[in-house]
Formats: sequence, structure tokens, C-alpha cells
Amino acid sequence: MKAAQRIIILLLALLPVSVVRAQQNTPHIGYVYPAGGRQGMTFQVTVGGQFLGAVSNVYISGAGIQAMVVEYNRPMNQKEFNDLRDQLKKLQDKLQATRKSPSATNVWTAADAQMLAEIRNKILKNPPNRQANPALAETVTVKITIAADAEPGEHEIRLKTPNALSNPFIFYVGQLSEFSKPPAKATNPDLDRFLERLGQKPVSATPQSEMRITLPATVNGQIMPGGVDRYRFWVRKGQQIVISVSARDLIPYLADAVPGWFEATLTLYDAKGTELAYDNRFRFRPDPILHFEAPHDGEYIVEIKDSLYRGREDFVYRITLGELPFVTDIFPLGGPANAKTAVELKGWNIPKTTLTVDNKDKEPGIYPISVNQEGRIPNRVPFAVDTLPECLEREPNDTPAAAQPVTLPIIINGRIDQPGDEDVFRFEGHAGEQIVAEVLARRLNSPLDSVLKLTDAAGRQLAFNDDYEDKGAGLETSHADSYLAATLPSDGVFFVCVGDTQHQGGSDYAYRLRISEPRPDFALRVVPSSLNVRAGMSVPVTVYAVRRDGFTNAINLSLKDAPPGFALSGARVPENQEKAQFTLKAPAQPTKEFFALSLEGGAVIRGQPVVHAAVPAEDMMQAFAYRHLVPVKELNVVVAGNPRPFAQDMIKIISTTPVKIPVGGTAQVRIATPSSAFAERFDLELNGAPEGIAIQSVSPISSGIEIVLRCDASKSKPGLDGNLIINVLPKKQTPAQNAQKQGNQRRNPVGTLPAIPFEIVAG
Repeated sequence: MKAAQRIIILLLALLPVSVVRAQQNTPHIGYVYPAGGRQGMTFQVTVGGQFLGAVSNVYISGAGIQAMVVEYNRPMNQKEFNDLRDQLKKLQDKLQATRKSPSATNVWTAADAQMLAEIRNKILKNPPNRQANPALAETVTVKITIAADAEPGEHEIRLKTPNALSNPFIFYVGQLSEFSKPPAKATNPDLDRFLERLGQKPVSATPQSEMRITLPATVNGQIMPGGVDRYRFWVRKGQQIVISVSARDLIPYLADAVPGWFEATLTLYDAKGTELAYDNRFRFRPDPILHFEAPHDGEYIVEIKDSLYRGREDFVYRITLGELPFVTDIFPLGGPANAKTAVELKGWNIPKTTLTVDNKDKEPGIYPISVNQEGRIPNRVPFAVDTLPECLEREPNDTPAAAQPVTLPIIINGRIDQPGDEDVFRFEGHAGEQIVAEVLARRLNSPLDSVLKLTDAAGRQLAFNDDYEDKGAGLETSHADSYLAATLPSDGVFFVCVGDTQHQGGSDYAYRLRISEPRPDFALRVVPSSLNVRAGMSVPVTVYAVRRDGFTNAINLSLKDAPPGFALSGARVPENQEKAQFTLKAPAQPTKEFFALSLEGGAVIRGQPVVHAAVPAEDMMQAFAYRHLVPVKELNVVVAGNPRPFAQDMIKIISTTPVKIPVGGTAQVRIATPSSAFAERFDLELNGAPEGIAIQSVSPISSGIEIVLRCDASKSKPGLDGNLIINVLPKKQTPAQNAQKQGNQRRNPVGTLPAIPFEIVAG
């Protein structure tokens, strides 16, 4: 018997029996490999995730990128394995019988041999794997063609089934030659054990690999458990080589890993194996960067691995290598809106040391800037834009006696020039005046770990802050910027002092220090960024309000330039609240393509209307516990499925809203529906309601249904307001009906009612 046959028989006989039930759900991407490609290339990528079986289309943001699905794969379930085992057994019996006693009725044909080979290939290609991570187990192979003029840089890839759109994932368009390892196979101890018994090499783990490349280049790889990848290249003496890793840049957070991302390390060796350089992060960023000047002509090897020797299919990386420009620092870190700012540049291989940034027509915010070298765009760095007056810090200003005088409001662009340095600024204030001081540094890629202190003329400390968490900075985990607010106790002179908590310093320890009265404002994050809704129905949406400088007012959301048929219900963030759920209603007819929607939020601040765009985001978990709102480029909506008979613009709230629910009592809300049988056909279920609020009953009325809401006095207090989100589910089956269907059937919502604004009032 051949080795391949023995492998298959052992595997079929010894793998545990399990039943995997197919589940229909929204497709979810867990990784993309390789995570990018070069302009002008056609290549294949593997997209791993969950619920990918029905994926039919692939969308990548930006012009000039085409993608199509080539193949879908997943580990076999037990029934498929059993069927193949039976077929294999029959074919093997026939082959043995033919060899022992060939006859006219017992002939081994070419078709039999082909079928036997196909069964072997199926088993070895997608064997069952009880160790597979369900969130990564399924894969889709995608063919991608990038036009030569496609915009280089970050894009977003999404998968689409007939009824749903996946979460977005980062995909890069590069400008260098690309080298890629073969896609990694999921670790499968059962398969590897059987292969090793037969003296065969394991197929699912490739701990070490080495590839020869030519610079400049981008290399793509995946790190599996214990994996170490090496790349060998030749350079000339004196070349300034930059080696930059993108790992956390590709997948910001891993929900089920500690640390909560791929913690890559880089080591550089010469041809003799002597270590020349090592880095496990660039300053405070987990992705490492190496810069070295080649001491002689010859070969060098760069090695990448995880710092803890972890690994999995989603430990994906891209490394750029070559005598490439890389900007490490800029100064100042920002400039005024509607003006030009001269910026100093520091870095490696950069073509110039100054850059003029034009902020014409830019709203306050943070924007990426870069230098262009012969058509190649190197790394981008953040640059802040604001409307306040600005100035530069001037030394010496290390003590209150030598403090730099400033007139408020002001943004000061400065540096902690050397270890132990402190910068002190003096201003005049009045009793009762409110003052805010805020540092922007870490959020602008500065290594400064700032600390802020406000004192009066006598040196008494009035306010102090080390770290301040900006919930709008979704990619930050080390919130090292400082913020303080205080009310001045008297007229006189006051001092703001900024330094580094670790007493570090240098020319790269730059900051922007705002000192002003409070500037109440807000930013909005909308999740999820991919919405899947049945035609004519509603879908829940969550908006987070990042409130700044004491802003407390309500925020009203609206659609901007939306196609006909879309509508919002309950799209309002109440006063003092940081989060609200509302619903988006879809047009009555499904469409093949998805819609890119824009939302904006409006509020009144100091008597003036203020409107800001609502930024789409993904709610991502890090290391089992921490949640982050990570901004993405687009908010996309799929309108799919046949419209339900009750979904044709006929479900609406006919009661006065907000519905006032008394503490310890009940309130009624009436919903118009197309049929009075609605309550007989469907169940209603609250989704994420505040504790203490429940549905007491649902009754049919002539125009639709009446919902009675109950408020538990022990769990709710007057003054609470917001929206109630109610899912519509198929009617729960009776025990007898369930028995006929061989067990309880999972009930998935068929839609959502329009959001019901409510308010808890005194009983």
C-alpha cells in the first residue's frame, strides 16, 4: 500500500467524530494574505475568516483595483469525511480485487484511478481540524488586478454574499517589487501526527523559512507557532538601508491574543551570522523599524518572528526593504488652518529637509503628510490643523522665573529638547476664568510621555495630569498625552509646565500645547461600518459621541446626500450621554450593489449650530477585554432579500414620542403594521435595552400592534432617556412543533422596528 493511502486510512480511522452544523451568518474577515500588492500586478490572495461559503463578490475601495472570487475552502465536517472514507474503501477493495484476480467484470479503469486521486487530494487539501480557530478556518481565494495608476497606500477590502457585506480589512497598494511566501496552513496536530508516524514532514507548520530577494522590495509572510522567517539580500557598502515592518498596521487588534497584536521583532545579520542590529518596536509603536549603513559589499539576512514565538494565520506582515526614504520626525507637529506652514523633516534617505504644508480649506483635525521621491510615496506622518493662534516655544524657559509669556488662547509648538527639560509658560488670568491645557504629542507620533502642571504665582499647584485617554484615538493603547481643566481662583499670573514623565528628551520629543478657555466640541464614531439590512426593514446602528472640553448638549444625526428610501429613526445622542442606538431604514427594493452612506451630527454650541461628519468605525476587542473604535474609510450598506409583506413603508410609530415610561409603571406605544396578524406571526425582543425596561405584552389592534413597556422601579430612575431597539423574530414554536423539527431551531431576527425614543419619568 502506498504511503499516501496509509496516511488517509489512518486519518479517517482515528480522527474524532463530530458533527458540524452549517450556519448562515454574516461573512467575517479574520486576515488577508498577502495584505497588498504592487501597482500593475495580477495575483491571488487568501482571505481567511468565518461564514464565507456564500461569498460571491469582492470589493476594494479606490479606483483601479479589480477582484474576483476563485475558490472557497473549509475543513471537512464528519459527514463529508465519512462519505469520502466509504468511497475510498470501495475503490481500494476494487483495486485489491483487480490485482488478485483480474477478469472481464473486475477491471480497474482510468476513471477509478482518477477518482481515487481526487479523493486523496480532497482529504489532504481540507482535512478536518479540531484545532482550527473557527474565526479563521474558512478561506476564499481571490484574484486581484491592480492598475498601474491605482492610488498607492491603504485601501479596504470587503467580501459580499448575496445578502451581506463583511467587515472591512486593510489592503495596501505598493510601488515596489513584491515577494510572498506561500499561504500558511492552519495548524492540524492530528494530521501532522499521522504524517510523522510515517516519516513524512508535517504539512501544516513551517516554523522556519528563508527566501532570497532583490532590493528595493516588499516581502509578505505569515508567522505560525514557533515560526522564524528570514530574507537574504545583497547591498553595496555605504548604502543606507531601511527595513520597516507593517504588522499591527495591518491588523490593529487581536481579540484573543496577549499582547493584543502580532508583536514582531527584527534582527539583522551579516552573511557569517553575526548579529548587526535588533529592534522589537519603533519607539512606542509595536511595529519595528531598522536603519543601517552597510559596512561592506555583500549579503545580509533579516529575520522576523513574534517576540513570544506565537503564531497563527492572522499573524500577517509586510516588510519594505531598501535604500528608501523614511520620515521619522517633523517639527512643528501642526499648523494653523487656511495658512502655509514650513515643516522641518528628519529621517533616512529623505530628499529634502523642509516641506511646506498648505492647510487651505482644511477643517481642524489630523491629516497625513509625506514627501514624494521620484514618484514614490514613503511613509506618511500625522500633521495637526487648528484654528487658534500659534507660536513657537523659545528657550530658556525651564523655570517660572524664565517662563515664556503667552497670550491666550494659544497653541505652542515646542520640544522637550533634552532629558530632564521642562518648558514653562506664563499667562495672565482672572478669577473664575476656566482654563484648559492639552498636549498633542503621542497622538502625533512623538515619543513624548507628557506631564502637565498648572500653578499660581506662589507656586501652588492648581491642577495636574499625566495621562489622558482620548476615546476618539482608536489606534492608541498608550494614552500618554496630558489634559487638564481648572477654574482660576484669583486674578494674577499663572504658569503651565510641560515635561516628560520619564524625564526623557531630545529633538524628536515634540509637542503641541493648547492653552485656552474650554472649546466645547464633539466627534462621532458610527459602528458597524458594514450594515446588512433586508429591503424595507430597519437595522440597528450605534453612534459614539467623543465629547470634548465639557460639551454636554444633545447631538442630532442625519443622512447626507443619501439615496431615496433611506431614513433614520431615533438618531439622537441625548445630553450627557456618550453612546446611543438608532435605526436605519432601507428602501423597499433590494439592489445588487451596496450603498456608501454618509452621516453627520449637528448640535448647538454656545448658541451656534455645529455640524461634524460621523466617522465610520469598527468596534474591535484587544486581548480579551479592551475595546477600541478604529476608524475606517467607508460606511457601506447592503439592501438584500425579498421585501417581507410587512416591510413596505408601512411599519411606523404612531404614538407620540418620546414614550414616557413612569418608574414602577407601564406605558403603551402603538406601531402601524400592514396586517393585524403581525402579533400572531412574530415575536418582539428588546435589543440592548437599559436595565429595568422590559416588554410586558404585545397585542393586536386595528392599525397594527400595541406594545406595553414596563419600568422596574428598583433598577431605573427618572431622567433616563434614549432609544429602544426591538428586534422582530419568527414566532416561537410550540414544544410539539419543535419536536417535529427535531429540536429547537435557532431564531434569527428578520428585521428591527424603527427605534422608539423613550424617557423615564416619575411615577
